[in-house]
Amino acid sequence: MARKASLSGFPEWLPEERLVELHVLDTLRKTFELHGFSNIETRAVETVSHLLRKGDIDKEVYAVSRLQADDDGGRATSSDDGLALHYDLTVPFARYVVENSGHLAFPFRRYQIQKCWRGERPQDGRFREFTQADIDVVGDGVLPFRYDVELALVVVDALSALPIPEFTVRVNNRKLAEGFYRGIGLEDTAGVLRSIDKLEKIGAEKVTALLQTELGATADQAALALRLASIRTADVSFVDQVRALGVTDPLLEEGLGELEQVIAEASKRAPGRVVADLSIARGLDYYTGTVYETVLNGHESLGSICSGGRYDSLAAKGNRTFPGVGLSIGVTRLVSRILSQGFTAVSRQVPTAVLISLTDDSSWSAAQDIAAALRARGISAEVAATAEKFGKQIKFADRRGIPFVWFTAEDGTHEVKDIRTGAQEPADPGTWTPPAVDLVPSVLRAEPADA
Repeated sequence: MARKASLSGFPEWLPEERLVELHVLDTLRKTFELHGFSNIETRAVETVSHLLRKGDIDKEVYAVSRLQADDDGGRATSSDDGLALHYDLTVPFARYVVENSGHLAFPFRRYQIQKCWRGERPQDGRFREFTQADIDVVGDGVLPFRYDVELALVVVDALSALPIPEFTVRVNNRKLAEGFYRGIGLEDTAGVLRSIDKLEKIGAEKVTALLQTELGATADQAALALRLASIRTADVSFVDQVRALGVTDPLLEEGLGELEQVIAEASKRAPGRVVADLSIARGLDYYTGTVYETVLNGHESLGSICSGGRYDSLAAKGNRTFPGVGLSIGVTRLVSRILSQGFTAVSRQVPTAVLISLTDDSSWSAAQDIAAALRARGISAEVAATAEKFGKQIKFADRRGIPFVWFTAEDGTHEVKDIRTGAQEPADPGTWTPPAVDLVPSVLRAEPADA
């Protein structure tokens, strides 16, 4: 992880690091499928106009264009014009739902694991090319609120299975926040949310100044907004704390009721993992209800590793709307922290379990037969390229991280050697199997010192 990338913001992993990433991806995929989510993949590009519909991020979007003009010297004006790489998976998913609505069964549960591209300044946990893992449930016209509760529990299951320290899913509700701001006389609720969203980055004093100078809040209004943002509980006691502030509004009550449902169920099924945190705002305007942010305990400076929320109008087709709720896990951000902090390691650097040694160069074809027999039973094997001395072939396997070396005697009998222990035993290509722990590289979870 101390290596300097040749192109900043575009990470490339060594083979053993890639095995950790694959473990994370496989774990997420299995968890999502256990919860009934179907996999999709969308194209890498979207039209620029579609990407910019739901947020002011034009400076971060990578446009896609042809390097050369047409042969006749004219400017390329094909359908390639106006395309850009997607910066997240939510906006492409909204387009996918609209275009395929006649073929999908609603509520539609999907997971999607793909690369994204965002032209921001590379730094710890932030990349220009990165992998995200998203889950969403989308309805046709309506979507029961219980899916907001379910998604919090799904992501707890998914993250709990990864080799990471303890984490906290922080949940708020935009209706609660907007109703509160409206109740204290601040009508530009979106502006207040954007200011509150900066609380952890710039602090309460600067947020107070923003509320007063940019949004015209009085000192009392700014103080109440910050008092709301200071409420954080692992149970439903936040409801009484909000009401104690003396603010009333129908939207506030609706948001309180929804957030209470999430926290009540989560505190029963994942105690301490999910908390009500009324400072969570989420800067994107398309969120309309529940919002989630997840942090690694002790690694809050990394930022959110998983975020999302409820959106009621992100996708629409004529008079038909597709409300949804979703969460996105920053896979590359997580993997980079797992590797840099040594939260886990792999048992070996290569998938190969067995190296088939050669007694002489004429035995190469027979060695391939042995390897084929092992592979047919799911055992990864490779054949030595040259018939060097057995000691050199063993050293080659050791250097590669291959745990077993296969030997064939002149009488046609076979033996396999565990080069880590020196133990050697008779073996048959049709029946021999390494211990389960050696069959494939395994991820060994370490207990981080600061977890």
